[in-house]
Amino acid sequence: MESNGVASVTLSAEQESSLRTIGHVSYALHAIVAVAAVLPGTQVSVLLLVAAFILDLVKRGEAAGSWQESHFRWRIRSVVFAAILYAVTIPLWFLLLVPGWIAWVAISIWFLYRVVRGWLALNDRKPMPMPVA
Repeated sequence: MESNGVASVTLSAEQESSLRTIGHVSYALHAIVAVAAVLPGTQVSVLLLVAAFILDLVKRGEAAGSWQESHFRWRIRSVVFAAILYAVTIPLWFLLLVPGWIAWVAISIWFLYRVVRGWLALNDRKPMPMPVA
């Protein structure tokens, strides 16, 4: 393991390219949903996010041990944490409309930040930070 917590498995050029393409597709789907969640009056299907999530779950094993594994983990954790946060704040919508809206905007901005940060790192071929256990 390298000092940044990312294993140092080297992928073939073809594997590397394929996983980066999958990463770009997944980040693009995440970005479409994240931008739509932040902009008032725009809604896209959550199915785009579900498709990206399933793609990441299916393909993450191919990146095991490489720097790209951190991107799969980053995207999967982003979706799971956002879903939990949205679910926890649902009661705010029923109790008071404005606090519910504020909470969901904050979660959406956080999610968009994670998508942009991850996509930029993928583009620069840099791993995402791994969670400290």
